[in-house]
Amino acid sequence: MRRRSPGPPRQKAKIFCFFLACIFIALTIVGTGHLRSILGSLAVTRVSNLVNQVVTEAVSNAVNNGEIQYHDLISLEKNDSGGVAALVSNMAEFNRLQSSITQDILTRLAEMADVELEIPAGTLSGSAFLAGRGPTLSVRMQSTGSCSARFENEFSHAGINQTTHRILLCVDVSMSILLPGFRTGTEVSNSFSVAETVIVGEVPGTYTYFDSGNPIEEDAYEYGINNG
Repeated sequence: MRRRSPGPPRQKAKIFCFFLACIFIALTIVGTGHLRSILGSLAVTRVSNLVNQVVTEAVSNAVNNGEIQYHDLISLEKNDSGGVAALVSNMAEFNRLQSSITQDILTRLAEMADVELEIPAGTLSGSAFLAGRGPTLSVRMQSTGSCSARFENEFSHAGINQTTHRILLCVDVSMSILLPGFRTGTEVSNSFSVAETVIVGEVPGTYTYFDSGNPIEEDAYEYGINNG
């Protein structure tokens, strides 16, 4: 008599048992430092990417909607000759924007509080050969964060008599990540140029440029001797 080959149900049962064995192995090592290191690293990377996306979208939304305008934040005081004498900050508007953008970011972060982290079972083994292989395991992680936003000024030369004034929005987000059996965390910082203007001053009567490679003191002394 011929022996019948195992039918499809028996093969499916074997595959199912293999998957269960992989899951069981993963769960038995969930408390080990090795697995914590792998899960923690993957979770921090995932959360950091999500936070960068959330912050960028919130700031871009504020800029595109016209909420951040240079003339609403800064007023220029001029002297009798028409030159810029001082920059006056509208602190009430700065504070309003900080509060509004911070609240928007916190609302967006709350929407990503629960995230499924999908990891191939082979990756949990720590073996480079098995990385990315095997059935995918889903690990639920919860995250909560705090956010702070602040404005900074940046000045740079734009020409002989021109200065560029930029307003930078700096956002710092601190995230706490809860994983099965342990917790970790990460901090994400971003800086955006949200408004700028070019301040034009008086054109100087003379302009001296040193580019000889010597220390500036030597060039200035030589210039003074030859043109004194």
